[in-house]
Amino acid sequence: MKMLELLPIGNFDERLLMQVAPALADAFRVPCQIVGAHLDPQFAFHTERQQFHSSEIIQAMQRHAANGAWRVLGITGVDLYIPILTFVFGEAQMGGPCAVVSAHRLTQQFYGLPHDPDLFLQRLIKEAVHEVGHTLDLTHCDDYSCAMAPSHAVEWIDLKEAVLCPNCQDRALEAVG
Repeated sequence: MKMLELLPIGNFDERLLMQVAPALADAFRVPCQIVGAHLDPQFAFHTERQQFHSSEIIQAMQRHAANGAWRVLGITGVDLYIPILTFVFGEAQMGGPCAVVSAHRLTQQFYGLPHDPDLFLQRLIKEAVHEVGHTLDLTHCDDYSCAMAPSHAVEWIDLKEAVLCPNCQDRALEAVG
């Protein structure tokens, strides 16, 4: 059976994972469960940037995918980057089993605004759907409301929906089989 597994990375609140899991299960029509293990991201911390290299985290996630998971989505509260960008909200292996999402820049507090738990959860779900979509070989969509639209800033995330447009949904369901 195909299973989408959520892997907490660092000290991530598992109550949030319990809210993300049903949205992912619905979006991709596969069961979604939270992995009992945690991944400590310290190995991927780079002092010169004061951030965590997301590609290194994805590499470490491979062992979880090797244990029979169809897809593994890591969710973390640490700030992620790849060398060519200042930060990333997430990263995925195109057509591969692993992806990671960071909640760090999804909070209103990061931008000096009052805490908004509902908006934060919406953003987290949208980015989770987006990164899992990349693992299914979905590329960025031109439909700004599709979860697969690019997210260069948090405002772009707010424009999206937490679901795939009909075209991306068809391609995702075909990939899921």
